[in-house]
Amino acid sequence: MTTDQILLFSLFAIVFALLIWGRWRYDLIAFVALVTALVLGLVPTELAFSGFGHPATIIIALVLVVSRGLVNSGAVDLITRRLTSLDLKLSSHIAAMGGLGALFSAFMNNVAALAMLMPVDLQAAAKAKRAPRITLMPLAFATILGGLITLIGTPPNIIIAAYREDALGTPFSMFDFAPVGLVCAIVGIVFIMVIGWRLIPGSRDAKAPMVDLLDQEGYLAELLVSKDSPAVGMLVRELDSAADDSDVAVVGLVRSNKRLAGQARNVEIRAGDILVVDAGAKGIDQFRGAMKLQFDGENRHEKAESGGMVLMEYVVPRYARIEGRSAISLRLLVRHGVTLLGVSRQGRKFRERVRKLDIEAGDILLLLGPVDRVPDAAQWMGVLPLAERGLSVTQYRRAGLAAGIFAAAIAVASFGWLYLAVALAIVVAAYVALDIVPIQEVYQHIEWPVIVLLGSMIPLGAALEESGGTALIAGGIVELTSGFHVVVVLTVLMVVIMTLSDVLNNTATAVIGAPVAVDIANRLGANPDPFLMVVAVAASCAFLTPIGHKNNTLIMGPGGYKFGDYWRMGLPLEILVIAVAIPAILFFWPL
Repeated sequence: MTTDQILLFSLFAIVFALLIWGRWRYDLIAFVALVTALVLGLVPTELAFSGFGHPATIIIALVLVVSRGLVNSGAVDLITRRLTSLDLKLSSHIAAMGGLGALFSAFMNNVAALAMLMPVDLQAAAKAKRAPRITLMPLAFATILGGLITLIGTPPNIIIAAYREDALGTPFSMFDFAPVGLVCAIVGIVFIMVIGWRLIPGSRDAKAPMVDLLDQEGYLAELLVSKDSPAVGMLVRELDSAADDSDVAVVGLVRSNKRLAGQARNVEIRAGDILVVDAGAKGIDQFRGAMKLQFDGENRHEKAESGGMVLMEYVVPRYARIEGRSAISLRLLVRHGVTLLGVSRQGRKFRERVRKLDIEAGDILLLLGPVDRVPDAAQWMGVLPLAERGLSVTQYRRAGLAAGIFAAAIAVASFGWLYLAVALAIVVAAYVALDIVPIQEVYQHIEWPVIVLLGSMIPLGAALEESGGTALIAGGIVELTSGFHVVVVLTVLMVVIMTLSDVLNNTATAVIGAPVAVDIANRLGANPDPFLMVVAVAASCAFLTPIGHKNNTLIMGPGGYKFGDYWRMGLPLEILVIAVAIPAILFFWPL
């Protein structure tokens, strides 16, 4: 080996060891490794930060913003709400959630898909009085499998497509991954539904801790009935089914500024009435979307120059300005453009209108308003913020528009009329212009540690390839499998990449694996595409540990899993993926 190869292999060995150790953040480790390579002269200075402008890096950042837009618009919630309203048996629930998770993961970042569906699954577990550990791991694995289906479903696919363009002249297109990805996803989800969930330790009787994703804090809030609401003409008691789906209790009705007696259960709802509900912040927002209701002052907020409404929670300390006074007496909406949407008072009920209620010390307030006004109004009132829970106001009226823009972009990119990065950039620009993703939030939803990791690893991977390091790895695999059929070579490559992905970040694994795959194909005189597909599938399918894929990490706390719980379902699933993927790759991508 040359000096450069020895230094690069040593540097990668240190990086891998530090990533497995987990003491420091992976983005910091990768960036320090890049700087070290620059100092040692292993990476040319002019290519130092080329990874940050690489198409793969840009596409991943854009996909994360687009994913947030689809969530903000309610396009995703409209589907999940119907699913949670069904009373499904456990295996059917796992199949439905897994299928839905895989579908969402195919067209949005799979981490975002899990983050969005996890509260839904926790809610279903609470209703069914079962431990969430039974269904969270199947959901996480299903979202990982769904990411295999399209180019934008998971970062390794984007990296592999971009490397193919560098190596062979043209990238993989949007749905080139679909044939193999669909086979792996379908077979994998069927396995999870029938057998996999039974292999999770304690899956039948475990009492894992429930986290605050269910939004247990109950607020008394008011929602305005609009003219086009399906609630118009219904009796209040007829809303029970829709209310239950959102974990909301309708506790009263206000008409002509007067609250009707009792809970007004047998009163017919009219446009302009106000429904009084008792629910958590997310439940209120979901019920509002389901029944096409409006928040008090919603039209005023949407016209605010700053754009972007938020829900924020505050606790009232003693001697706060609002203590002993009401929102209407402080003229909160008129002065600050902020609505007091709900009040929580240790489970106590009260008959007064929310805006007329005298606030007491210890109350928890749910404030609604433009993102740049709510904190200022809260400071003026003297209230203190609770821990950030990521509450947002879903814009259900823009669901069709958001989905349509995204679908159009995917279509033009799939037909080759626009480069994918350009098509996604147009979607992001449209979402910002339409305030689907407020401009203040654009950068908040980009996962910067992943961007730094990828931007740092791409130059290192290129340096390893340029130095001949990847050729050495490829030569070792070819020599190890010498005399065997090419199927054995592909299988060994998949096992190696999959093993690395179980202990490393899947993005880093794809960066290293892509040039190795092409080098092996060139040595064998074979088509590089099946070898690249092997790396794409293997880099994403990390099911053995909680550190192999971010989705595995996300469920660890809510599901009450231990480090050693993952391999019990993950190992047979990885073996199944290998058994299914190799024949599928050879069928759809002949040598």
